[in-house]
Amino acid sequence: MQQPQRTLSGSRRDRSAIAVQGFLPLLFAGMCWHWARWGIAFLSAFWINDMTDSPRMVQLTGTTMWAPLLLGGALGGVFADRFDRLRTIQWQLAALVPMVVLVGLLEVTGQLSVWMIYPFLLFAGIGWVGDMTSRRALVFEVVGTQRLDNAMAYEAFALASGVAVGNLIGGSVAQSFGVGEAFFVVAGLLLVGFITLHWVPKNNAGTQSSRPESSTFTELRAGLSLARTNLGLRSILGVTFLANFFLFSYFPAVQRIGDRIGATPSQIGFIAAMTGFGMMTGSFIIGLWEPKRRGLVYIGGVAFGMTMLIPFATSGSVAMAASALFIAAVGSGFFGATQSTLVLTTVDSDMRGRAMGLLSMAIGALPVGTFLLGEIAERLGASSAVVLMALSGLICLVAWVSTHREVLRMGRSAEV
Repeated sequence: MQQPQRTLSGSRRDRSAIAVQGFLPLLFAGMCWHWARWGIAFLSAFWINDMTDSPRMVQLTGTTMWAPLLLGGALGGVFADRFDRLRTIQWQLAALVPMVVLVGLLEVTGQLSVWMIYPFLLFAGIGWVGDMTSRRALVFEVVGTQRLDNAMAYEAFALASGVAVGNLIGGSVAQSFGVGEAFFVVAGLLLVGFITLHWVPKNNAGTQSSRPESSTFTELRAGLSLARTNLGLRSILGVTFLANFFLFSYFPAVQRIGDRIGATPSQIGFIAAMTGFGMMTGSFIIGLWEPKRRGLVYIGGVAFGMTMLIPFATSGSVAMAASALFIAAVGSGFFGATQSTLVLTTVDSDMRGRAMGLLSMAIGALPVGTFLLGEIAERLGASSAVVLMALSGLICLVAWVSTHREVLRMGRSAEV
Protein backbone atom coordinates (compact mmCIF):
# COMPACT_ATOMS: atom_id res chain seq x y z
CA MET A 1 0.00 0.00 0.00
CA GLN A 2 1.29 3.44 -0.81
CA GLN A 3 2.01 5.64 2.17
CA PRO A 4 0.56 9.16 2.17
CA GLN A 5 3.00 11.98 1.66
CA ARG A 6 2.58 15.14 3.66
CA THR A 7 3.80 17.79 1.26
CA LEU A 8 2.56 19.08 -2.04
CA SER A 9 5.91 19.19 -3.80
CA GLY A 10 6.87 18.61 -7.40
CA SER A 11 5.21 19.39 -10.70
CA ARG A 12 1.56 19.02 -11.62
CA ARG A 13 2.47 15.69 -13.21
CA ASP A 14 3.92 14.49 -9.90
CA ARG A 15 0.52 15.18 -8.30
CA SER A 16 -1.46 13.39 -11.03
CA ALA A 17 -3.43 10.38 -9.79
CA ILE A 18 -3.53 8.91 -13.31
CA ALA A 19 0.09 7.78 -12.94
CA VAL A 20 -0.77 5.49 -10.00
CA GLN A 21 -1.40 1.85 -10.88
CA GLY A 22 -4.98 0.84 -10.16
CA PHE A 23 -6.47 4.32 -10.04
CA LEU A 24 -7.82 4.38 -13.60
CA PRO A 25 -9.80 1.10 -13.37
CA LEU A 26 -11.07 2.16 -9.93
CA LEU A 27 -12.14 5.52 -11.38
CA PHE A 28 -13.79 3.93 -14.43
CA ALA A 29 -15.69 1.44 -12.29
CA GLY A 30 -16.94 4.35 -10.23
CA MET A 31 -17.93 6.17 -13.40
CA CYS A 32 -19.96 3.18 -14.58
CA TRP A 33 -21.65 3.06 -11.17
CA HIS A 34 -22.54 6.77 -11.34
CA TRP A 35 -23.90 6.42 -14.88
CA ALA A 36 -26.03 3.49 -13.79
CA ARG A 37 -27.15 5.08 -10.51
CA TRP A 38 -28.41 8.22 -12.20
CA GLY A 39 -29.98 6.15 -14.95
CA ILE A 40 -31.90 4.22 -12.29
CA ALA A 41 -32.97 7.45 -10.57
CA PHE A 42 -34.14 9.07 -13.84
CA LEU A 43 -35.97 6.05 -15.20
CA SER A 44 -37.74 5.36 -11.91
CA ALA A 45 -38.88 8.98 -11.52
CA PHE A 46 -39.91 9.12 -15.19
CA TRP A 47 -41.94 5.90 -14.98
CA ILE A 48 -43.62 6.92 -11.70
CA ASN A 49 -44.49 10.34 -13.12
CA ASP A 50 -46.02 8.68 -16.17
CA MET A 51 -48.00 6.19 -14.09
CA THR A 52 -49.22 8.44 -11.25
CA ASP A 53 -48.92 12.10 -12.39
CA SER A 54 -48.20 12.93 -8.74
CA PRO A 55 -45.42 15.32 -7.58
CA ARG A 56 -45.42 13.56 -4.21
CA MET A 57 -44.86 10.11 -5.70
CA VAL A 58 -42.14 11.41 -8.03
CA GLN A 59 -40.24 13.08 -5.19
CA LEU A 60 -40.67 9.91 -3.13
CA THR A 61 -38.46 8.06 -5.64
CA GLY A 62 -35.57 10.32 -4.65
CA THR A 63 -36.43 10.05 -0.96
CA THR A 64 -36.34 6.25 -1.13
CA MET A 65 -33.13 5.94 -3.12
CA TRP A 66 -31.21 8.36 -0.93
CA ALA A 67 -32.62 7.23 2.42
CA PRO A 68 -29.88 4.59 3.02
CA LEU A 69 -27.27 7.35 3.08
CA LEU A 70 -28.92 8.88 6.14
CA LEU A 71 -29.87 5.64 7.87
CA GLY A 72 -26.87 3.46 7.02
CA GLY A 73 -23.97 5.81 6.36
CA ALA A 74 -22.26 5.38 9.73
CA LEU A 75 -22.58 1.59 9.60
CA GLY A 76 -21.26 1.57 6.03
CA GLY A 77 -18.25 3.53 7.23
CA VAL A 78 -17.54 0.89 9.89
CA PHE A 79 -17.71 -1.85 7.25
CA ALA A 80 -15.33 0.14 5.04
CA ASP A 81 -12.77 0.26 7.86
CA ARG A 82 -13.22 -3.39 8.91
CA PHE A 83 -13.55 -5.34 5.64
CA ASP A 84 -11.85 -5.59 2.28
CA ARG A 85 -13.04 -2.50 0.42
CA LEU A 86 -12.53 -3.87 -3.08
CA ARG A 87 -14.52 -7.01 -2.34
CA THR A 88 -17.31 -4.93 -0.82
CA ILE A 89 -17.61 -2.89 -4.02
CA GLN A 90 -17.59 -6.03 -6.17
CA TRP A 91 -20.38 -7.65 -4.17
CA GLN A 92 -22.42 -4.46 -4.39
CA LEU A 93 -22.31 -4.42 -8.19
CA ALA A 94 -22.77 -8.17 -8.55
CA ALA A 95 -25.96 -8.08 -6.46
CA LEU A 96 -27.48 -5.08 -8.25
CA VAL A 97 -27.10 -6.29 -11.86
CA PRO A 98 -29.77 -9.05 -11.71
CA MET A 99 -32.17 -6.74 -9.84
CA VAL A 100 -31.97 -4.11 -12.60
CA VAL A 101 -32.49 -6.80 -15.24
CA LEU A 102 -35.54 -8.06 -13.35
CA VAL A 103 -37.11 -4.59 -13.21
CA GLY A 104 -36.48 -4.19 -16.93
CA LEU A 105 -38.14 -7.53 -17.68
CA LEU A 106 -41.16 -6.65 -15.54
CA GLU A 107 -41.58 -3.34 -17.34
CA VAL A 108 -41.23 -4.85 -20.81
CA THR A 109 -43.82 -7.53 -20.02
CA GLY A 110 -46.22 -5.04 -18.41
CA GLN A 111 -45.97 -6.58 -14.95
CA LEU A 112 -44.15 -3.74 -13.18
CA SER A 113 -46.19 -2.11 -10.41
CA VAL A 114 -45.70 1.20 -8.65
CA TRP A 115 -45.00 -0.46 -5.29
CA MET A 116 -42.12 -2.48 -6.78
CA ILE A 117 -40.10 0.59 -7.71
CA TYR A 118 -39.52 1.78 -4.15
CA PRO A 119 -37.89 -1.39 -2.67
CA PHE A 120 -35.73 -1.52 -5.80
CA LEU A 121 -34.63 2.08 -5.26
CA LEU A 122 -33.91 1.35 -1.60
CA PHE A 123 -31.54 -1.46 -2.59
CA ALA A 124 -29.83 0.78 -5.15
CA GLY A 125 -29.39 3.39 -2.41
CA ILE A 126 -27.61 0.83 -0.23
CA GLY A 127 -25.16 0.40 -3.10
CA TRP A 128 -24.57 4.14 -3.03
CA VAL A 129 -23.54 3.88 0.64
CA GLY A 130 -21.02 1.19 -0.32
CA ASP A 131 -19.55 3.32 -3.08
CA MET A 132 -19.33 6.42 -0.90
CA THR A 133 -17.66 4.71 2.06
CA SER A 134 -15.61 1.87 0.56
CA ARG A 135 -14.59 2.96 -2.93
CA ARG A 136 -13.72 6.55 -2.05
CA ALA A 137 -11.72 5.50 1.00
CA LEU A 138 -9.99 2.97 -1.27
CA VAL A 139 -9.04 5.79 -3.66
CA PHE A 140 -7.08 7.41 -0.82
CA GLU A 141 -5.31 4.12 -0.10
CA VAL A 142 -4.33 3.78 -3.76
CA VAL A 143 -3.12 7.32 -4.56
CA GLY A 144 -1.87 8.71 -1.21
CA THR A 145 -2.17 12.25 0.13
CA GLN A 146 0.01 14.00 -2.43
CA ARG A 147 -2.28 13.00 -5.31
CA LEU A 148 -5.56 13.09 -3.39
CA ASP A 149 -6.65 16.55 -4.57
CA ASN A 150 -6.21 15.50 -8.18
CA ALA A 151 -7.86 12.11 -7.59
CA MET A 152 -10.93 13.68 -5.99
CA ALA A 153 -11.26 16.18 -8.83
CA TYR A 154 -11.41 13.17 -11.17
CA GLU A 155 -13.90 11.53 -8.79
CA ALA A 156 -16.15 14.59 -8.87
CA PHE A 157 -15.86 14.65 -12.67
CA ALA A 158 -16.89 10.99 -12.81
CA LEU A 159 -19.87 11.59 -10.55
CA ALA A 160 -20.93 14.57 -12.64
CA SER A 161 -20.59 12.56 -15.85
CA GLY A 162 -22.98 10.08 -14.29
CA VAL A 163 -25.60 12.79 -13.82
CA ALA A 164 -25.21 13.74 -17.48
CA VAL A 165 -24.84 10.31 -19.10
CA GLY A 166 -27.33 8.56 -16.83
CA ASN A 167 -30.07 11.08 -17.58
CA LEU A 168 -29.28 11.21 -21.29
CA ILE A 169 -29.33 7.43 -21.56
CA GLY A 170 -32.52 7.26 -19.55
CA GLY A 171 -34.33 9.90 -21.62
CA SER A 172 -33.12 8.89 -25.08
CA VAL A 173 -33.39 5.10 -24.72
CA ALA A 174 -36.76 5.36 -22.95
CA GLN A 175 -38.15 7.51 -25.77
CA SER A 176 -36.65 5.45 -28.62
CA PHE A 177 -37.11 1.91 -27.28
CA GLY A 178 -38.88 1.95 -23.91
CA VAL A 179 -38.22 2.22 -20.18
CA GLY A 180 -37.60 -1.51 -19.75
CA GLU A 181 -34.97 -1.53 -22.48
CA ALA A 182 -33.29 1.46 -20.81
CA PHE A 183 -33.03 -0.56 -17.59
CA PHE A 184 -31.21 -3.28 -19.57
CA VAL A 185 -28.65 -0.67 -20.68
CA VAL A 186 -28.17 0.35 -17.05
CA ALA A 187 -27.54 -3.29 -16.09
CA GLY A 188 -24.89 -3.46 -18.82
CA LEU A 189 -23.11 -0.44 -17.34
CA LEU A 190 -23.05 -2.07 -13.90
CA LEU A 191 -21.61 -5.25 -15.39
CA VAL A 192 -18.84 -3.32 -17.15
CA GLY A 193 -17.99 -1.62 -13.85
CA PHE A 194 -17.81 -4.97 -12.09
CA ILE A 195 -15.46 -6.40 -14.71
CA THR A 196 -13.23 -3.31 -14.61
CA LEU A 197 -12.52 -3.81 -10.90
CA HIS A 198 -10.52 -6.91 -11.89
CA TRP A 199 -7.66 -4.57 -12.85
CA VAL A 200 -7.42 -2.91 -9.43
CA PRO A 201 -4.32 -4.45 -7.75
CA LYS A 202 -5.34 -6.48 -4.74
CA ASN A 203 -2.36 -5.33 -2.71
CA ASN A 204 -3.93 -1.87 -2.82
CA ALA A 205 -7.44 -3.16 -2.30
CA GLY A 206 -8.28 -1.64 1.03
CA THR A 207 -6.05 -3.63 3.36
CA GLN A 208 -6.82 -2.12 6.72
CA SER A 209 -4.25 -0.67 9.02
CA SER A 210 -3.39 -2.85 11.98
CA ARG A 211 -5.24 -1.89 15.16
CA PRO A 212 -6.73 -3.74 18.11
CA GLU A 213 -9.85 -5.73 17.31
CA SER A 214 -13.04 -4.15 18.60
CA SER A 215 -16.75 -4.72 18.17
CA THR A 216 -18.78 -3.19 15.39
CA PHE A 217 -20.77 -1.27 17.99
CA THR A 218 -17.62 0.20 19.52
CA GLU A 219 -16.32 1.31 16.14
CA LEU A 220 -19.71 2.69 15.20
CA ARG A 221 -19.78 4.77 18.37
CA ALA A 222 -16.23 6.00 17.73
CA GLY A 223 -17.20 7.03 14.22
CA LEU A 224 -20.27 8.91 15.35
CA SER A 225 -18.24 10.74 18.00
CA LEU A 226 -16.13 12.33 15.26
CA ALA A 227 -18.94 14.76 14.52
CA ARG A 228 -18.73 15.95 18.13
CA THR A 229 -14.97 16.00 18.71
CA ASN A 230 -13.62 17.09 15.31
CA LEU A 231 -14.76 20.70 14.83
CA GLY A 232 -13.39 20.94 11.29
CA LEU A 233 -15.24 17.81 10.20
CA ARG A 234 -18.44 19.07 11.85
CA SER A 235 -18.16 22.34 9.96
CA ILE A 236 -17.76 20.46 6.66
CA LEU A 237 -20.64 18.09 7.39
CA GLY A 238 -22.99 20.97 8.20
CA VAL A 239 -22.40 22.54 4.79
CA THR A 240 -22.91 19.14 3.14
CA PHE A 241 -26.18 18.66 5.04
CA LEU A 242 -27.52 22.05 3.91
CA ALA A 243 -26.41 21.50 0.31
CA ASN A 244 -28.21 18.18 0.06
CA PHE A 245 -31.32 19.31 1.94
CA PHE A 246 -31.88 22.58 0.08
CA LEU A 247 -29.86 22.42 -3.15
CA PHE A 248 -29.82 18.89 -4.56
CA SER A 249 -33.39 18.05 -3.56
CA TYR A 250 -34.57 19.53 -6.89
CA PHE A 251 -33.45 16.46 -8.91
CA PRO A 252 -36.79 14.62 -9.20
CA ALA A 253 -38.63 17.95 -9.69
CA VAL A 254 -36.99 18.27 -13.12
CA GLN A 255 -39.68 15.87 -14.36
CA ARG A 256 -42.47 18.22 -13.24
CA ILE A 257 -40.76 21.41 -14.43
CA GLY A 258 -40.17 19.71 -17.78
CA ASP A 259 -43.87 18.88 -18.01
CA ARG A 260 -44.76 22.53 -17.24
CA ILE A 261 -42.73 23.85 -20.17
CA GLY A 262 -43.94 21.11 -22.52
CA ALA A 263 -40.67 19.16 -22.85
CA THR A 264 -40.52 15.70 -24.44
CA PRO A 265 -38.93 12.76 -22.56
CA SER A 266 -35.62 13.23 -24.35
CA GLN A 267 -35.73 16.98 -23.66
CA ILE A 268 -36.39 16.31 -19.97
CA GLY A 269 -33.41 13.97 -20.00
CA PHE A 270 -31.37 16.72 -21.67
CA ILE A 271 -32.37 19.28 -19.02
CA ALA A 272 -31.56 16.85 -16.22
CA ALA A 273 -28.22 16.08 -17.87
CA MET A 274 -27.23 19.73 -17.56
CA THR A 275 -26.63 19.04 -13.88
CA GLY A 276 -23.94 16.60 -14.91
CA PHE A 277 -22.37 18.75 -17.59
CA GLY A 278 -22.25 21.72 -15.24
CA MET A 279 -20.70 19.67 -12.44
CA MET A 280 -18.17 18.23 -14.90
CA THR A 281 -17.21 21.77 -15.88
CA GLY A 282 -16.89 22.86 -12.25
CA SER A 283 -14.79 19.80 -11.39
CA PHE A 284 -12.55 20.38 -14.41
CA ILE A 285 -11.97 23.97 -13.33
CA ILE A 286 -11.02 22.84 -9.82
CA GLY A 287 -8.63 20.23 -11.22
CA LEU A 288 -6.80 22.89 -13.24
CA TRP A 289 -7.07 25.68 -10.70
CA GLU A 290 -6.02 23.74 -7.58
CA PRO A 291 -7.26 26.55 -5.30
CA LYS A 292 -5.50 27.09 -1.99
CA ARG A 293 -8.71 28.12 -0.21
CA ARG A 294 -10.61 24.89 -0.82
CA GLY A 295 -12.96 25.49 2.09
CA LEU A 296 -14.02 28.84 0.66
CA VAL A 297 -14.57 27.30 -2.77
CA TYR A 298 -16.59 24.52 -1.13
CA ILE A 299 -18.98 27.00 0.51
CA GLY A 300 -19.08 29.37 -2.45
CA GLY A 301 -20.09 26.58 -4.80
CA VAL A 302 -23.12 25.75 -2.66
CA ALA A 303 -24.23 29.39 -2.42
CA PHE A 304 -23.85 29.93 -6.18
CA GLY A 305 -25.78 26.76 -6.99
CA MET A 306 -28.68 27.71 -4.72
CA THR A 307 -28.86 31.18 -6.25
CA MET A 308 -29.00 29.88 -9.84
CA LEU A 309 -31.79 27.40 -9.02
CA ILE A 310 -34.21 30.33 -8.94
CA PRO A 311 -33.97 31.22 -12.67
CA PHE A 312 -34.02 27.49 -13.46
CA ALA A 313 -37.27 26.92 -11.58
CA THR A 314 -38.97 29.96 -13.14
CA SER A 315 -37.76 29.40 -16.72
CA GLY A 316 -40.28 29.28 -19.53
CA SER A 317 -38.50 27.19 -22.16
CA VAL A 318 -36.28 24.16 -22.54
CA ALA A 319 -33.30 26.32 -23.51
CA MET A 320 -33.70 28.61 -20.49
CA ALA A 321 -34.16 25.71 -18.07
CA ALA A 322 -31.14 23.85 -19.44
CA SER A 323 -28.89 26.92 -19.41
CA ALA A 324 -29.80 27.97 -15.87
CA LEU A 325 -29.38 24.46 -14.52
CA PHE A 326 -25.99 24.13 -16.22
CA ILE A 327 -24.74 27.33 -14.57
CA ALA A 328 -26.11 26.27 -11.17
CA ALA A 329 -24.36 22.92 -11.52
CA VAL A 330 -20.98 24.56 -12.09
CA GLY A 331 -21.24 25.70 -8.47
CA SER A 332 -22.24 22.17 -7.48
CA GLY A 333 -19.09 20.95 -9.23
CA PHE A 334 -16.93 23.26 -7.10
CA PHE A 335 -18.64 21.82 -4.03
CA GLY A 336 -18.31 18.19 -5.14
CA ALA A 337 -14.66 18.45 -6.22
CA THR A 338 -13.56 19.65 -2.78
CA GLN A 339 -15.92 17.73 -0.48
CA SER A 340 -14.25 14.33 -0.10
CA THR A 341 -10.76 15.81 -0.02
CA LEU A 342 -11.68 18.05 2.90
CA VAL A 343 -13.26 15.15 4.81
CA LEU A 344 -10.48 12.61 4.20
CA THR A 345 -7.70 14.98 5.23
CA THR A 346 -9.42 16.17 8.40
CA VAL A 347 -9.28 12.79 10.19
CA ASP A 348 -6.65 10.14 11.04
CA SER A 349 -5.97 7.37 8.53
CA ASP A 350 -7.78 4.66 10.51
CA MET A 351 -10.97 6.76 10.65
CA ARG A 352 -11.33 7.61 6.97
CA GLY A 353 -14.03 5.04 6.25
CA ARG A 354 -16.08 6.20 9.21
CA ALA A 355 -15.56 9.84 8.28
CA MET A 356 -16.92 9.03 4.82
CA GLY A 357 -19.78 7.25 6.55
CA LEU A 358 -20.61 10.46 8.40
CA LEU A 359 -20.38 12.31 5.09
CA SER A 360 -22.88 9.90 3.57
CA MET A 361 -25.17 10.53 6.54
CA ALA A 362 -24.96 14.27 5.89
CA ILE A 363 -25.74 13.57 2.23
CA GLY A 364 -28.65 11.58 3.65
CA ALA A 365 -30.35 14.93 4.27
CA LEU A 366 -31.21 14.65 0.58
CA PRO A 367 -34.18 12.27 0.95
CA VAL A 368 -35.63 14.43 3.72
CA GLY A 369 -35.26 17.57 1.62
CA THR A 370 -36.60 15.75 -1.41
CA PHE A 371 -39.67 14.63 0.53
CA LEU A 372 -40.26 18.15 1.86
CA LEU A 373 -39.93 19.65 -1.61
CA GLY A 374 -42.44 17.11 -2.88
CA GLU A 375 -44.96 18.07 -0.20
CA ILE A 376 -44.51 21.76 -1.00
CA ALA A 377 -44.79 21.02 -4.73
CA GLU A 378 -48.03 19.12 -4.12
CA ARG A 379 -49.53 22.36 -2.77
CA LEU A 380 -47.69 25.17 -4.58
CA GLY A 381 -46.25 23.52 -7.68
CA ALA A 382 -42.72 22.31 -8.41
CA SER A 383 -41.35 25.70 -9.51
CA SER A 384 -42.47 27.52 -6.37
CA ALA A 385 -41.17 24.67 -4.21
CA VAL A 386 -37.68 24.83 -5.75
CA VAL A 387 -37.51 28.62 -5.32
CA LEU A 388 -38.62 28.42 -1.69
CA MET A 389 -36.07 25.71 -0.87
CA ALA A 390 -33.24 27.62 -2.56
CA LEU A 391 -33.94 30.86 -0.67
CA SER A 392 -34.28 29.01 2.63
CA GLY A 393 -31.01 27.21 1.95
CA LEU A 394 -29.11 30.45 1.38
CA ILE A 395 -30.32 31.83 4.71
CA CYS A 396 -29.38 28.64 6.59
CA LEU A 397 -25.96 28.46 4.90
CA VAL A 398 -25.05 31.98 6.02
CA ALA A 399 -26.19 31.18 9.56
CA TRP A 400 -24.19 27.91 9.73
CA VAL A 401 -20.92 29.29 8.36
CA SER A 402 -21.18 32.32 10.65
CA THR A 403 -21.18 30.03 13.69
CA HIS A 404 -18.93 27.21 12.33
CA ARG A 405 -16.10 28.99 10.55
CA GLU A 406 -13.52 26.17 10.62
CA VAL A 407 -14.15 25.14 7.02
CA LEU A 408 -13.37 28.66 5.82
CA ARG A 409 -9.76 28.28 6.97
CA MET A 410 -9.16 24.95 5.20
CA GLY A 411 -6.77 24.89 2.25
CA ARG A 412 -5.17 22.17 0.19
CA SER A 413 -5.02 18.69 1.64
CA ALA A 414 -1.47 18.97 2.91
CA GLU A 415 -2.21 22.33 4.51
CA VAL A 416 -5.30 21.30 6.48
